[in-house]
Amino acid sequence: MPLEPYRRGSTWWARGRVEYLGTPVSDYYRCSTGASEEAGAWQWCRDEEERRVRRYLLGDERALTFAEAVLLYTASPADAGYLIPIVAKIGNLFVRDITPRQVRDLGPELYPDAATDTWIRHVVTPVRSVINNAHDLGKGPPIRIKGYEREERIAQDRRRGKVSRVKRTPGSWEWLLKFRAHADRRHAALALFMFMTGARISQAVAMHPGKHLDLQHGRACIPAAKGHDDRWIAIPPELVTELANLPPLYPRGMDRKQDNLRLFGFADRSSPRKGWARACKQAGIELLPFHAAGRHGFGQEMNVRQPVDEKAAGEFGGWSDTALMRRTYTHAEQTSGKIHKAQRRGLKAAEKKTRLTLAKG
Repeated sequence: MPLEPYRRGSTWWARGRVEYLGTPVSDYYRCSTGASEEAGAWQWCRDEEERRVRRYLLGDERALTFAEAVLLYTASPADAGYLIPIVAKIGNLFVRDITPRQVRDLGPELYPDAATDTWIRHVVTPVRSVINNAHDLGKGPPIRIKGYEREERIAQDRRRGKVSRVKRTPGSWEWLLKFRAHADRRHAALALFMFMTGARISQAVAMHPGKHLDLQHGRACIPAAKGHDDRWIAIPPELVTELANLPPLYPRGMDRKQDNLRLFGFADRSSPRKGWARACKQAGIELLPFHAAGRHGFGQEMNVRQPVDEKAAGEFGGWSDTALMRRTYTHAEQTSGKIHKAQRRGLKAAEKKTRLTLAKG
């Protein structure tokens, strides 16, 4: 039978076995709970059942604090920065005692003026990764943390007076040509490369002219990112010519060693920012972020403007999930005009078939 308390003298004792799904997972108990009140004895029974069930499911374990779990986790530089303030808040809590609600509440506490998407990136995701990594190592239970509801996102946007999830404007050939007319050679080549290959800015600036180019065979290697390994793709002649005429450079501040050469001459993803903004201003065009001009522009061009089958576009652009490509990297364009034309086509077809007209009298 399950654990239950009974009075013995001035204290309450417990008797029975701990069960999990009807199966006994402990020896028979007949011991003191140390409680002088029945409510305290019942609480002891519940706590003991929880402890023994956890031991049955996970094995013997020493209680692990969140700070200790962080030390077991190999964090990226970005995640390491996010974890510092989190550890200051909950580092001394046992992993097994941390609840999803506690984690979600850390978002507004640590970043009161940020959007809910920022709370997910800076708090929920790193905490979940740390705890589940500890679970994989047999050090504690796993955790599932749901994101913030739509209503929470809207309420937070109102509090901070700023709208999150602003619709991106994807790059286009028209934007690119105007940009290149006012950009220097490196920025012009960088923009063209990202738009024609779907490469991310971090991948493009990391490219080495000797390691990532095979122009003789019309190929370029897109460096590894987001779970993908290095991948070689065939590039069009226009891009081959562009890259062939681009002198490799040593980024500013880096030693002039062969390994430090970079195809576009930039040290990191932020290095092209000033020249990029200057070219947009001189061209009188919208200042598109690198990702919107490049990867979003590629996805839009292939899937909406020049309908290519999604398998080909996904493989070339490095999307393993084509549903993600359609959902995130395609955008509605000329919505009203397209809908109106479609409605007129449908109307004319119906009028022809029925020999009736929409207009009366």
